[in-house]
Amino acid sequence: MKAAIVTQYNKNDLTLKMTTVDKPQITADQVLLKVSAAGVNPLDNMITRGEVKLIVPYKLPVIGGNEVVGKIEAVGANVTQFSVGERVFSRLPLDSIGAFAEYVAVDANAIAKVPPYLSDVQAAAIPLTALTVMQAFELMQVKKGNTIFISGGTGGVGAMAIPLAKAKGLKVITNGSVENKERVLALGVDRFIDYKNEDYTQTVANVDYVLDTLGGQETEKQMTIMKKGGQLVSLKGMPNTAFAKRMGFTGLKRLLFSFAGRKFDKMAKKYGVTYNFIFVQANGAQLAEVAKLFTKLELKPSLDTVYAFSDVNAALDKVANGRSRGKTVLDLQQGEK
Repeated sequence: MKAAIVTQYNKNDLTLKMTTVDKPQITADQVLLKVSAAGVNPLDNMITRGEVKLIVPYKLPVIGGNEVVGKIEAVGANVTQFSVGERVFSRLPLDSIGAFAEYVAVDANAIAKVPPYLSDVQAAAIPLTALTVMQAFELMQVKKGNTIFISGGTGGVGAMAIPLAKAKGLKVITNGSVENKERVLALGVDRFIDYKNEDYTQTVANVDYVLDTLGGQETEKQMTIMKKGGQLVSLKGMPNTAFAKRMGFTGLKRLLFSFAGRKFDKMAKKYGVTYNFIFVQANGAQLAEVAKLFTKLELKPSLDTVYAFSDVNAALDKVANGRSRGKTVLDLQQGEK
């Protein structure tokens, strides 16, 4: 089968090698997917740069790609909840990625059925971002009626987080470019802040939760608008001790993450809030919950550019260097029809 391979860690060259490898063999707890579409994410480039080696030490070469849609071609002996021919999607398990290939073996507990109204390309834009949001909400222990501030909510994460937050019964405040105001309001935002003309730290207060999609100086600024005891989850900060514990790291690795996140933990203590860093993991049950919410609300993800599989490196470059208004996706069925 054709596959796009990460051959070396390189901060300056994100190119994957398109090659031919053997079709994967499944275990008793896995399914074999014929891949129809794959999401392309900043994480894919972070892996190639070697930026997540401490979290997941991949043994190279490895097939790239973290987010997949496909039809089940075979099921393992222990798999009873899925059948051959079903269309499913997944954020692949951290230790067995490989969405950029014609076939992939996936643990059955990492997949969920695709809502019927979504195309394969649309479905490929959902798992990684949606699970990031759901797992952030789980860390926050969100409660209906409380308020969340989603920084930079006009981006791809915001487009997923806003409707999911509303489905959880939260009041949603976000900021971003005014050009995207109407689109964001249509997703259900209760209050939109034009970041060029309003400083949210002066006009927002007593927020229960913050989803920090920006990082940098914004992380501390967001802590200033929170209630005592509030929960901030960052996608762009640094891993900390709590993250290392959740991931089951021990010894030197836990020590390194504790040191890396110490600044943020001190900052959170100063403001009387809790800081968490998130690195999204596979979870089929949560993805099934996402699928139900999407079906109920008939949500459709925002797409930017769809590439053929042969153009995988152009897609990765787009994610690394292009301004996006939605998800970049590989369509492995282009050229087959």
